[in-house]
Amino acid sequence: MIYLENPLDLPFDLALIEQAARAALAHQDAHGDLTIVLADDESLRRLNRDYLDVDAPTDVLSFPASERDPETGSLYLGDILISLPRAEEQARLAGHAVEDEVRLLVVHGVLHLLGFDHATQSEKAAMWPVQAAILHELGLAHVAARLP
Repeated sequence: MIYLENPLDLPFDLALIEQAARAALAHQDAHGDLTIVLADDESLRRLNRDYLDVDAPTDVLSFPASERDPETGSLYLGDILISLPRAEEQARLAGHAVEDEVRLLVVHGVLHLLGFDHATQSEKAAMWPVQAAILHELGLAHVAARLP
């Protein structure tokens, strides 16, 4: 199950976010619950400062949990927080729709919940092709093409 928390008005259907998360999970043959929160720059700036010691806004943060619900046994993968204003700006700069940028950020966040990272060249070499493949499956080849 995917829990979506949306305090903002969206210019697109929330189903696109769930579709992106499900595609990333399916691509990695992973199962579990996760939460996706669409927020503002200030919220992500505070979390980035408090948890990563970076006092600046960012586009997406992932907080892996990998815990089991004691009542159901269901795996909780963690939380993904996305700055909608940052996604809107990145989409504008890249020349594609904001929903495409948000889906990229969802896929990116899910991959982080599943253990992928990109802090080193070898980690990037493992994560970027997986991310691109999922974006292609979602019909977002134009978004994948702009990635490093």
